[in-house]
Amino acid sequence: MRDESISGSDVSDDDLPGGEDYAGSDSEEDEELKNEDPATKRIRLAEQYLANTQKEVLEDGGFDAAEVDRENLQRRMGDRLKEDTAESKGKLYRLIADELDWSGAVLAQFRADTKGVNGVAMAGRYVYTVTQDRALVKWELPELATPATNGSAKMARTSRKPRKIAFTRGSKNSSDHHQQAILCVAASSDGKFVATGGADKRLIIWDAKTLKPLKMFTGQLRDNGHRDSVTSLAFRRGTNQLFSASKDRTVKNWSLDELAYVETLFGHQDEVTDVSALAKEICVTVGARDRTARYWKVVEESQLVFRGGGAGGKSRGTKGADRDSGIELLAEEKPYNEGSMDRVTCIDDETFITGSDNGSLSLWNIHKKKAVFTYPLAHGLEPPQPLEERSAELDLEQTLDAEGPMINDPQPRWITALTAIPFSDVFVTGSYDGHVRAWRISADKRRIEPLGSLGSSRIDVNAALTEAGIETATLSEAALQAMKRGAEGATQTVSGVVNDLEVMDRDERGKSGVYVLAAVSKEHRLGRWKTMDGKNAAVLFEVPRRTLTTATTVDENEEAE
Repeated sequence: MRDESISGSDVSDDDLPGGEDYAGSDSEEDEELKNEDPATKRIRLAEQYLANTQKEVLEDGGFDAAEVDRENLQRRMGDRLKEDTAESKGKLYRLIADELDWSGAVLAQFRADTKGVNGVAMAGRYVYTVTQDRALVKWELPELATPATNGSAKMARTSRKPRKIAFTRGSKNSSDHHQQAILCVAASSDGKFVATGGADKRLIIWDAKTLKPLKMFTGQLRDNGHRDSVTSLAFRRGTNQLFSASKDRTVKNWSLDELAYVETLFGHQDEVTDVSALAKEICVTVGARDRTARYWKVVEESQLVFRGGGAGGKSRGTKGADRDSGIELLAEEKPYNEGSMDRVTCIDDETFITGSDNGSLSLWNIHKKKAVFTYPLAHGLEPPQPLEERSAELDLEQTLDAEGPMINDPQPRWITALTAIPFSDVFVTGSYDGHVRAWRISADKRRIEPLGSLGSSRIDVNAALTEAGIETATLSEAALQAMKRGAEGATQTVSGVVNDLEVMDRDERGKSGVYVLAAVSKEHRLGRWKTMDGKNAAVLFEVPRRTLTTATTVDENEEAE
């Protein structure tokens, strides 16, 4: 009785489609079918039932392609509606850190006949770069890869480099252009406007299609412009409302639909070096040496002040390391105090990240006055500069004795660029260590976790030592860690100072991955404090989605470690 209840069902053979033809009879079964076990018989009957059902559907006229398309459209619209609802609430909803293959990013370097690139912006299929020698360049992104015509598995592509389609450059006597270095650029999401700010105090609004100037604010009282260099620009998401930051310690609000000035936000005690905004009428700024981040509620005409200045990471025991030279230092033993808060990016309407000159990344929430978490030495330590380059004294030994050993201490690399994918758990940073690095915010929004360097594949040091005939047991743990850091730093992807970063989905909701665009120069965009060996160019990273196989391999490696 038990076998019959398992192999059969509560439904008789006569009730099934096809009657006796469906299940057959014992007299017609082969010898093999008579001896099959109940589980096998049940699977066989189910397969035959599905085959008969499909046959009936096809005989009735098949599937309605229009109906299938409508169902797919409704599903896509439902997904988008959910995302739009989450975004309108200002909450983080895109958990995509593990879905992107950061080490597998492919890069393409492109440049015009210009000096250092100070800023980059992306809108739709177009890229905009601004340079130290007053140039504004418009580029078109390459088409996404399509299947090859011969039917092979390879993808057809002409070039990974963006194509230059427009170029304009000012002069020292320009009346409708910049007269000094262009420091920042922003593009509206509707593709109508491009805004640039320069060291000449000018804010210029351009027609995005032709790069013709539409309006220029020169810093005079009559046009309410900035009275010092314009250092950063940010469009309010989905609108033509623009925020600008300046060395004159102010933040200004502009409406580009009317090409008009709206208001000025006062409060910072030092130059404002960066501004970030999302969908609501809210922006976040950082004030360099006043070491504050300010959260501006524009409609309410109020601000929240968040004060930095500490060393950070002391209680977390996070280990900072120079990945190129193997210099290792515990943050709690050698704290590097924050001297200048230089970069900021919004994650959602309540969370933002700041980057500082002591190399630390701080996670902030508007409901707490102190940083929720601080990750120190995010881009490692810079090897000490040779004494002969740091001192004018002829007797270097006397100089060293007089100033003590601190003259040879390594220094942290500044966070020179910072941006996030809006409403996601991912952000990227740049410095001058040769890498653009990706980071994740934990699900509870209480920690910052490293994801690795873009385009730098991990080298298995243990396997390399085994292949060379060296047993890892003979080496100290410190030596192994130093070798692993050196292996990571050996493959640099950018050469120079990363002055700016921009991130954008490659297609709808980033199904095939994201673009990361970096502005690279031999010098920092705001001053000639340091000259690097590198190239003046822009670098485009194509970060693909992980395949199932890749994701499984990565998870296995992480468990093994």
